[in-house]
Amino acid sequence: MSKHPLSDFLDLTGRNVLVTGSTSGIGKGIAIGLANAGCNVMINGLGLPEEIETFRLELEKTSGRKIIYSNADLTNPSEIDTMFDVFKEAFGDIHGVINNAGIQHIAPIEDFPTEKWDQILSLNLSSIFHTTRLAFSEMKARNWGRIINISSAHGLTASPFKSAYVTAKHGVMGFTKTAALEGAEFGIRVNAICPGYVHTPLVDNQIQATAKARNLEIDEVIKTVMLDRQPTKEFTTIEEIARMTCFLMSDAANSITGADIKMEGGWTAL
Repeated sequence: MSKHPLSDFLDLTGRNVLVTGSTSGIGKGIAIGLANAGCNVMINGLGLPEEIETFRLELEKTSGRKIIYSNADLTNPSEIDTMFDVFKEAFGDIHGVINNAGIQHIAPIEDFPTEKWDQILSLNLSSIFHTTRLAFSEMKARNWGRIINISSAHGLTASPFKSAYVTAKHGVMGFTKTAALEGAEFGIRVNAICPGYVHTPLVDNQIQATAKARNLEIDEVIKTVMLDRQPTKEFTTIEEIARMTCFLMSDAANSITGADIKMEGGWTAL
C-alpha cells in the first residue's frame, strides 16, 4: 500500500516532548496521544507515586516510546530548571513543550484568598514563561520547535468569581502571541488551544457537588449550568484536544502560529 501524501507531515516519530500537568485529565490524554504518535514524552504532575509509575510503564509499553516522569513543582522556577536538566539528560533535544498544568479557585474578588491568587498566577501563567524561556534557545538554534499552551475559553472571555483563572488565561493568550512573534523566523510555532468545559474527573466532581448544592439532577446540571454557554451542549473531549495537539506538533501546522484554537462548542461566538 502506498503512503498517504500527508503521512510524512503527521509523523511525530522521535520528537521529544514535555507535557506539564500530565498525570491526569487533559494532560494525561495529551501525553498518551503524543506517545502513540511517536513522541518520547516527559510527564509531569501530582498524584500517588505508584499510580504514576504504573501509568508511565503502561504508556511506555503500549507506545514503544521512552516515557519519563518529573515531579517538579511548577510554581518554583528552580525546580523547572532541574526538570529541564533531567529532560536533556534523558532525551537530548527538546522539540515540543505542552503547557497544560493549571488549577482553579472560585470566589468573589473581595473574598478571594491572596495565596490562591498567587498560586494560580504562578502555575497557570508564570510557569509557561519559564518553560518557554528554557526551550527557546535550543529551538532557535535548531530552527524548529513547538510550544502549545492549553488555555481556555476563559482566555478569550470572562465569568464571575474566577478572577485569578481568567486573568491567568488572558495572560497566556498575550504571552502566546508575543512568543509566536519572537519565534516566527526561527521555525518555532507557538499556539494556544482554548477548550470549553471538558469532561474530566475534576469536572465530574464539580457536577456532583453542584447537583447536591442546588438539588438538581445530574443531567440538568450539565445542560443548564456546565454547558449553558456552549451552544453545542456537548463537552469538549480529552481525545479531541489530544488530536489537535498532535496536529499542532506536526509539520502540517507549519503556517499556524500565534493562534487561539477554539474548541469550546461555539461559546465565544455568542
